[in-house]
Amino acid sequence: MPVTFGINHMTAPGMRYDALLDLAVTMGAVGVEFRNDLSTPLFDGHAPALVADAARSRGIRILALAEVKAFNDYSPAKAAEAAALIATAKACGAEAVSLIPRNDGWGVGDARDNLRRALDGLLPMLRGAGMTGLVEPLGFAISSLRSKADAVAVITEMDAGDTIRIVHDTFHHTLAGGGPLYAEHTGLVHISGVTDPAPGIDDMTDAHRVLVDEGDRLGNLQQISALKLDGYTGPFSFEPFSPQVHALANPASALAASMKFITNGLSRQAA
Repeated sequence: MPVTFGINHMTAPGMRYDALLDLAVTMGAVGVEFRNDLSTPLFDGHAPALVADAARSRGIRILALAEVKAFNDYSPAKAAEAAALIATAKACGAEAVSLIPRNDGWGVGDARDNLRRALDGLLPMLRGAGMTGLVEPLGFAISSLRSKADAVAVITEMDAGDTIRIVHDTFHHTLAGGGPLYAEHTGLVHISGVTDPAPGIDDMTDAHRVLVDEGDRLGNLQQISALKLDGYTGPFSFEPFSPQVHALANPASALAASMKFITNGLSRQAA
């Protein structure tokens, strides 16, 4: 069962944008995701057009540009923030922009209404730019959009599937209690593992998220296999948040080990 990989900049947040592109080449990954929430400026302050050229010359896709944070708490200020990110994404050659829900207890219980209101404003902008919006439900109990079922219901109701896709995140899928995969609505998959035996599911945080290996408690192999069997053909993008991973002197070696574990594990499942 062949699998293609991507690398989210959160895997190595200290890397320059061009070093991340080089890492993707080294690892045989198909693309990268850049982020605007790191400690350094987006693209290390370089022009988006330069980044587009750098990615193109290496044969690497820019899978997404993250993120419009708290996108579903929609307002004129949020609309302006989204418009700016969409313009930057288009200029750097990104295929999509990431839309992250508010995650502080606000809006819990009003997920569909808030999503509908936000998409009313975002859809014309995204369609005008020929850009995909990637909505990522977060599995934390305080998330204002926790359920992929809520996201898919609104996307379907608004006939927005041509423009709005969901992110399947193996960590957040587990925290939200699992459930349907919605492979046909999935635009990108984020993978990370939790190996620390101490926290219960409800106590897991981003800091627990490491690269996927034999100690994984989230069932990444099962989720990846099920998504592929259900028809998902896109990349699986590494997104570990653990300071342990960020401190690695040689992320390429650690990524290679994780890729080998995943590929071999899927082959065993398919045998």
